[in-house]
Amino acid sequence: MATKKENKKEYEIGELDHYLFGKGTHYEIYKKLGAHYIENGKEKGVYFAVWAPHAERVSVIGEFNGWNEDACVMKRNDPLGIYTAFVPEAYIGSLYKYCIDTQGKGRLYKADPFANSTELRPGTASRITDISHLKWSDGKWMEERKVWDHHSQPMSIYEAHIGSWKRHPGREDEGFYSYREFAHSIVDYMKEMGYTHLELMGIAEYPFDGSWGYQVTGYYAPTARYGTPEDFAYMVNYLHRNHIGLILDWVPAHFPRDAHGLADFDGAPLFEYADSRKGEHPDWGTKVFDFEKYEVRNFLISNALFWIEHFHVDGLRVDAVASMLYLDYGRQDGQWVANKYGGNQNLEAIEFFKHLNSVVLGRNPGAVMIAEESTAWPKVTGKPEDDGLGFSLKWNMGWMHDFTEYMKLDPYFRKGAHNLMTFASSYAYSENYILVLSHDEVVHLKCSMLNKMPGLGFDKFANLKAGYAFMMGHPGKKLLFMGQEFAQLREWSEERELDWYLLAEEEHQAIQNFYRDLLHLYKKKKALYEMDSSYEGFEWVNADDGYRSIYSFIRHSKDNKKNLLFVCNFTPMEREDYRVGVPRRKQYKLVLNSDEKQYGGSGEERPIVYKAVKQECDGRPYSFGYRLPAYGVAVFEF
Repeated sequence: MATKKENKKEYEIGELDHYLFGKGTHYEIYKKLGAHYIENGKEKGVYFAVWAPHAERVSVIGEFNGWNEDACVMKRNDPLGIYTAFVPEAYIGSLYKYCIDTQGKGRLYKADPFANSTELRPGTASRITDISHLKWSDGKWMEERKVWDHHSQPMSIYEAHIGSWKRHPGREDEGFYSYREFAHSIVDYMKEMGYTHLELMGIAEYPFDGSWGYQVTGYYAPTARYGTPEDFAYMVNYLHRNHIGLILDWVPAHFPRDAHGLADFDGAPLFEYADSRKGEHPDWGTKVFDFEKYEVRNFLISNALFWIEHFHVDGLRVDAVASMLYLDYGRQDGQWVANKYGGNQNLEAIEFFKHLNSVVLGRNPGAVMIAEESTAWPKVTGKPEDDGLGFSLKWNMGWMHDFTEYMKLDPYFRKGAHNLMTFASSYAYSENYILVLSHDEVVHLKCSMLNKMPGLGFDKFANLKAGYAFMMGHPGKKLLFMGQEFAQLREWSEERELDWYLLAEEEHQAIQNFYRDLLHLYKKKKALYEMDSSYEGFEWVNADDGYRSIYSFIRHSKDNKKNLLFVCNFTPMEREDYRVGVPRRKQYKLVLNSDEKQYGGSGEERPIVYKAVKQECDGRPYSFGYRLPAYGVAVFEF
């Protein structure tokens, strides 16, 4: 392991540190608080610093002092109550905690909120490490990221959970892939499939596997389940060298009550609101960060910057944004407190988001901040100076709900719900959206994507193919959760790997082939992404063919060349006489046909080129005929 050649004075908490942290603008506070290894001539040891203003006494205990609670008593630094100690005996790799004497609540034993490494669960101690000399060779990617613009570039995101993507069979432990093993395996798969970005669930350290990483106790530490911080950095570096971006799920909404975590950290509410009506989520049994405190805002903003700047992560998907914006989220009358104007908006959280996104995106051009926000809150991706929240992108939960409800219907009843598939186009440009079919849609008895589909056998697979094609053609970036690209049968569980054995069956291989080719089509054809944020990029040909449950639309490119015409049939009725209206009298080239053998279709040979004739259809002067199969999808380029 590389060692530092620095003086401990660089880490000592000074007057300026107190001032900036107290104002919420010490954006690299993680370089001061926590445990920092120092080796400089005569000096060798670890400098510890922890914020615990309500504590009466704090000592650092660990393997280096036999967990002796009196061996390394820390010095209090005011005005903010930051405790510090330099411990020559401490060494890299040793476990430690803070022993906190509280005011009337006895002694607490807490993990370090700024620790960069932790003990593998069920252990709860922090581990001393040195991440100041990580090795990077992704300079080209990082330079290109500075000018990368999500508005006009493709984003097809593969959402994954490392512990259940693949596992080593037959091992006595869980058989987890390490960060390094996962990096090589996932890169090979994603390059073959055609994804642009990987989004990982649950990376910051968490104690309970069943929380999937959404109840965090170590915000500054990659989970020890899959290796060390160096291993995590290797994974990021390897993804970048293979031209794949990395997005992490990030959880500033709440944290668990675990005894070693942030809850009542120094014997009193510190990171959480003191009033339980603001400081606790009744539905989740968790604590809520106190956004009135500048130091708490600083803890979180610094953490976002830590992942993006120190670990080169390309973006954060911010979890449960709605629960932060609304004071009455998940609460009954009497369980919440109105703001000073009598409303249900959390004014401090709003300011936090504006500050967070301004700083993160201002310092890191090309990075993205993504909101999981499920309500109609205005201007989530609007600029903070225009009273927006400042996010780069927002999950389109409305589209997801309408899409899945429509796809679950028996085709006979779809004509009565035709608007479910067209409604999203009416607000598609009100925000910068990602269309999502995430892990949340394939758990808790919601069924896998395949088993949401009506019918049996062929019908299920054909329905899902049509749905995926419609999704790929619709405005917005794309996200699909792992396993759904090959039609996983079972719901997802963090306790086992995906059912990769299904790919030995033709139907599952066929749908994976189809989704792979959709992804490559998406990356290759500019019409599918470069005008995602503009009304000019999308045009309905026929949005009202409810009786036949057929949708036809055009995706336009900026230069109006290589535009794409989509036709999607959502019934088992073949339409031998299907005719589609087109804007120009020219040739239309078939670039994707769901009826090919490799996609589970009939494999019947078809013409590649179709010439429009002067025959009115769909309110247009020109049209051409195409024999549209049951659940058929056809994409034409012109």
